[in-house]
Amino acid sequence: MSITLNFELNDRDLAHFQAAMERSRKSAEGKSEADIVNAATALLDDAQKVHIPDFIKARLLRLDDMIAMVRDQGWSLPEADKQRVLSSLVYFADPQDVIPDHVEVLGFLDDAVMIELSVRELKHELDAYDDFCDFREHEAKRRGVDPAEVGRADWLDGRREELMERMHHRRARDFGHGYGDSSGYAREGGLRGGYAGRGWRPGVFKW
Repeated sequence: MSITLNFELNDRDLAHFQAAMERSRKSAEGKSEADIVNAATALLDDAQKVHIPDFIKARLLRLDDMIAMVRDQGWSLPEADKQRVLSSLVYFADPQDVIPDHVEVLGFLDDAVMIELSVRELKHELDAYDDFCDFREHEAKRRGVDPAEVGRADWLDGRREELMERMHHRRARDFGHGYGDSSGYAREGGLRGGYAGRGWRPGVFKW
């Protein structure tokens, strides 16, 4: 038997999480890219050691995608775009988050909410990266190579530049228009394309 739970965050709730994010950003001052990425990755490692509901797993998988965007040599984010992603990752590198992560199930609930907010903020970055990973997977298989071994291949350059231009254009178009729709989860059927249908990326989280 399964049940469906829906909840809504009002302006006061959002302000609470936004304040938590700002505290995390201040505490992360002076931390390197590696420090932030490694700490966020450690959260994913910890999450896989306990039982968590699928709706939290789906969001943790999107956190894994944000980390992969920064680490992926083939995608090679420009520095300004990388800093936008790292700015979202700092919350998950903060040991003093809203609900301590050692509290089973609930310990990752605040992380799931913050991931949802980050996914909405990084909608166009994630959309572009998803499309890039799908293209790399398809094209690598067509060429008879392992997408995990491709790296910064010349045949990826055109598609990468096209997707980054689209990402920048859409972000500029939507600037100042609030969160918009979440890009991370389909309206029906959960995670976009399902875990098995996702193009390869250098992630660590296992569904």
